[in-house]
Amino acid sequence: MLDFSTLKANSGKKTLDQLTSKLASVSGGESKSGDENFWKPTVDKAGNGYAVIRFLPAPVNEDVPFVRVFDHGFQGPGGWYIEKSLTTLGQDDPVSQYNSKLWNSGIESDKDIARKQKRRLQFYSNIYVVQDPGNPANEGKVFLYRYGKKIFDKLNEAMNPQFEDEQAINPFDFWAGANFKLKIRQVEGYRNYDKSEFDSASPLLEDDSELEAVWKKEHSLAEIIDPNNFKSYAELKTKLARVLGEGAEPHAAPQPVASAPVSPAAVSAESLPWNDTPQQVAEATPMASASSYQQSNDDEDDESLAFFKNLAND
Repeated sequence: MLDFSTLKANSGKKTLDQLTSKLASVSGGESKSGDENFWKPTVDKAGNGYAVIRFLPAPVNEDVPFVRVFDHGFQGPGGWYIEKSLTTLGQDDPVSQYNSKLWNSGIESDKDIARKQKRRLQFYSNIYVVQDPGNPANEGKVFLYRYGKKIFDKLNEAMNPQFEDEQAINPFDFWAGANFKLKIRQVEGYRNYDKSEFDSASPLLEDDSELEAVWKKEHSLAEIIDPNNFKSYAELKTKLARVLGEGAEPHAAPQPVASAPVSPAAVSAESLPWNDTPQQVAEATPMASASSYQQSNDDEDDESLAFFKNLAND
């Protein structure tokens, strides 16, 4: 069991190296925690917002300060499909399998459907709210924070700076980490986080006893990816059939006119267009509209999942 003194002793390069390795490994059912445990930034009528948060170390008795979750959110003739993907656990998932059939049909309209049903990548961490102008009552409290790839990339950049004059930091460290200034702008109708940035490295709080108290208030991350909190393959397949309409199948593939399609066996699951980031999809499908696809599949739309869940409640 990791105690607080060991946590502090490991502060610095050792923990940073471990986290860098973890981030490298991940780059390429609902939690039992209630919604009251999650923090969301407040935005004004124009869609702009600002807050200062601090990403926290791994919770007590856990190893990493973040977990990665894939999910799907789309509407079919039979309603909404809002579920975590079993690919999070390294298992087969009925939506990914169905999207594979769609993509390999050779029909462009099937590919469009696969893109719309692509899995979404999200990350979960514990945070300490330093400043929340939209809701000051949150300040000084610990919450779970769900975020997308854009903010995850900011974390990765802090740990792996590109230039020699930039100092690598562990953004999850109590003592050597840094506050994160979350800056939200509304750009072409969608949330944009490009202006967000880390402040200079500094202890979150000066008193170690206060830091330990914060640490003990963290919420479990392991619980979020506990297999018991995912529906079974059979349950997901049944729901998918209901949402799409019983017996839904991709169109028959036409005979190839030019070159034969790439064999699915030659393509890794992480590189398939319905599983990747919008940027990668745009590169894989140059005929598609990259700008509209990136906007319509913005992983950083923090409000969309909760909205879809409300619609999907049976």
